[in-house]
Amino acid sequence: MSPSPQQRGADALIGALEAAGVRRVFTLSGNHIMPIFDAAFDSRIELIHTRHEASTVHMADAYARITGEVGIALVTGGPGHANAVSALYTAQMAEAPVVLLSGHAPNDQLGQGAFQEMRQAEMAAPVVKAAWTCASADAVAGDIAKAIRLARSGRPGPVHLSLPTDVLDNAATPAPLAAAAFAAEPMPLDRAVANDLAQRLAQAKRPMVLVGASCMTRPGRALIAALEAASGVPVIGMESPRGIADASLGAFAQVLAQADCLVLVGKRVDFTLKFGKAPFPAEAAVHQVDAEAAEIERTRRALGSRLHVTALADAASTLQALTAAAVRSTATDWLADVRSALAYRPPAWETARTEVPGRLHPVQMLRPLQGLLDSHPDAVLVCDGGEIGQWAMACLSAPHRVNNGVAGSIGSGLPYALAARCAVPADAPVVAVMGDGTIGFHIAEYDTAVRYGLGLVSVIGNDARWNAEYQIQLRDYGADRLIGCELRPMRYDAVAQAFGCHGEQVTDPLAMAAAAQRAHASGLPACLNVMIEGVPAPQIKR
Repeated sequence: MSPSPQQRGADALIGALEAAGVRRVFTLSGNHIMPIFDAAFDSRIELIHTRHEASTVHMADAYARITGEVGIALVTGGPGHANAVSALYTAQMAEAPVVLLSGHAPNDQLGQGAFQEMRQAEMAAPVVKAAWTCASADAVAGDIAKAIRLARSGRPGPVHLSLPTDVLDNAATPAPLAAAAFAAEPMPLDRAVANDLAQRLAQAKRPMVLVGASCMTRPGRALIAALEAASGVPVIGMESPRGIADASLGAFAQVLAQADCLVLVGKRVDFTLKFGKAPFPAEAAVHQVDAEAAEIERTRRALGSRLHVTALADAASTLQALTAAAVRSTATDWLADVRSALAYRPPAWETARTEVPGRLHPVQMLRPLQGLLDSHPDAVLVCDGGEIGQWAMACLSAPHRVNNGVAGSIGSGLPYALAARCAVPADAPVVAVMGDGTIGFHIAEYDTAVRYGLGLVSVIGNDARWNAEYQIQLRDYGADRLIGCELRPMRYDAVAQAFGCHGEQVTDPLAMAAAAQRAHASGLPACLNVMIEGVPAPQIKR
């Protein structure tokens, strides 16, 4: 779309998104953003119209994590913006490059009590890298480029831009934008520092590299594998709110405690690493590369003299630099020990079953899904929810994985799955594992899935309670002080059928595999409502 004097700010916005290579925008309509909908009508950009504003951000988040592109969410102002803001925290903690575009009361009415006038940028500021309100129609295109660039740069994360209606309606004469205007700002690791860290890793007896959430995408995991292959040093990505106790990492805590040299790449020393306390190794020499000086200072406060080499650089370029500088470690037994610990799952899981009639153990529900995930090189696994999410992460693997991330929030699973369906080939299975608490947050997105023909398999582990909270109360307060955890054993499959989906209820372990195959073969959005025993999340020790 070439700029012309007749363009509105809304047209300039769509033109900027097209110049950035944006193909999809996840949105929910509203008064303030109607000019953008009109401008998008004849563009190459597809609008995926959701049922709740938070879903637009969750979908943009998952789309960004799977594709490596910036995810764009578009909502109306005021209450629409407020609905979307909570989802920004999940994207922030997942280090996903997301841009939330929100309509806004017109600039020329601010302070006069305009319709849905709200301090939107200030509301979003705590959960984004940057937030501001566009000042004029001529500034729109440049602001879009700035927002996308910021979302991609350093530690990736969400950015917010509010768009007043007069900015969108007024005439604009934006300057053309080259692709470089949207590119991440380079933040490479100094070569001398890379060589120094490579030598330290090679000389250690039990070295380890820990990587943060931004590198847990498929491209990020390829960088992790390349560094491990070049150096012979275990490289471990962390993206779960369970941190060291993440069940998908097996017996990780036990080998972490033995490390004598740790390099943290974009990995915060926060609650997920017990703030540097046991089982974080007390005697290990720790080195840190991070995109944010504040994170290095926080680590220094936690570790004191245990923190040695530090440097500012983004995680992806750091992994590449360390791979290029790698010196092969001689600690081959250590690498094998760490890999064995990460892969460890209790032998009892092989025969796990419930004694409760009409129910399945989580392992019985999950294991039959692996064949579906193994059937395509672009299959996606979505894990959401408390206890059931940890069981899914421990039992299943896939070429793409999207979970609820370090934020520990729940409810994003169905929007994640819809975005995944948009991001991968049509014949690639998308399997979303959720709890019965989780599905209640955005169950209306089954309607979105049907409207856009987004086939997926959602598997609801239904134990008729908020099981994570139930387990906490049971452990900390006792069986006679359980409160507020009860849910009804709802037929979520019937709810999904009412939206036009394929739905089945599963109460027999022997029926699970066939039900999953039927759900995928239907080509429809599908819901398997699986009645399970409510057991605690797995705690894995060898």
